[in-house]
Amino acid sequence: MRALTYHGAHKVSVDNMPDPIIEASDDIILKVTATAICGSDLHLYRGKIPGTEHGDIFGHEFMGEVVETGAGVTAVQKGDRVVIPFVIACGECFFCHMSQYAACETTNPGKGAALNRKTITPPAALFGYSHLYGGVPGGQAEYVRVPKANTGPFKVPDILPDEKVLFLSDILPTAWQAVKNAEIKQGSSLAIFGAGPVGLLTAACARYLGADKIFMIDHHPYRLNFAQQRYGVIPINFDENDDPAAYIIEHTANHRGVDAVIDAIGFEAKGSMTETILTNLKLEGSSGKALRQCIAAVRRGGIVSVPGFTQALFTASWFGDAFDKGLTFKMGQTHVHKFLPELLELIEQGQLKPEEIVTHTMPLEEAAKGYEIFEKRREDCRKIILVPGMAPASGAI
Repeated sequence: MRALTYHGAHKVSVDNMPDPIIEASDDIILKVTATAICGSDLHLYRGKIPGTEHGDIFGHEFMGEVVETGAGVTAVQKGDRVVIPFVIACGECFFCHMSQYAACETTNPGKGAALNRKTITPPAALFGYSHLYGGVPGGQAEYVRVPKANTGPFKVPDILPDEKVLFLSDILPTAWQAVKNAEIKQGSSLAIFGAGPVGLLTAACARYLGADKIFMIDHHPYRLNFAQQRYGVIPINFDENDDPAAYIIEHTANHRGVDAVIDAIGFEAKGSMTETILTNLKLEGSSGKALRQCIAAVRRGGIVSVPGFTQALFTASWFGDAFDKGLTFKMGQTHVHKFLPELLELIEQGQLKPEEIVTHTMPLEEAAKGYEIFEKRREDCRKIILVPGMAPASGAI
């Protein structure tokens, strides 16, 4: 089969790889019909995630057709069209029984991300996301082995095209969990840091849930323009306004700040030169500037929701500010499976239209080009879908 593989920082290519095979009785083999490049994939692409090895297959946003099933698979059958949650969960452990699927304690045989050396149980395995997260080959490929197929694969109706349901695999549930964690309701005020795919879908979800005023902070004008036109956000360009929290406070009732903030930047946040140097040395995983701004922009008693992967140093001064304001922090990997039925219903009703953020649909064979376009924010790129079997543009390869 053909698959996107890693060969060092900023070096990926589509290569011939062995076809996946059934390894356990509850495995399935999926023929991928659509996959996507996620902002989280850029962490791998840039060589920022330890445990990423030569030849690893990327991709955790994908869907397709079941072409083979293990003897123990009862939830799906050959020919079913399914979306695959990026989190691999067993459905049977302590955490899965509480619908905390991202904390599944059985699917990741390694030591996990090991960000905290005192962590005993690793997080759930993820598709295509380094050997710290299980080393499971990802879905930027023609075929993929899907373990725990009685829990993960989610059937979707044939009437809905791939682009409408593909993002059920990750970024739509991630955005939904972010706004649910932020307790957004009718009349809420919100600030979203980051206008990437997750940030944009967060704005969409927040509007659906009744948010009245949404500030959005980013440093790419074309993304802010889209968010303003489509979701009615109040745009703030981080390059033009180095203290967006001050602007937000000035433009909220009684200068209190917003009810909640969502840090949809995470690992990619811009920050001080010191933080940038530490990031390049892999001594510090991400900037804390966005998180500092979140703490400053939210009102007393408000909520800081963090859906994006981050390793920002949480200093004593920030903690003191958060304590003084009585803030609640809600964060973590997305419990995708929990939200799929209600999100599919909202898509079917036309209440949420995740496909509207897509700007590029490309052949899988052009995946390396897609990564370059997405990383450099070229061609006003918001989101790229890769299609196995799609013919490359003339002269593209």
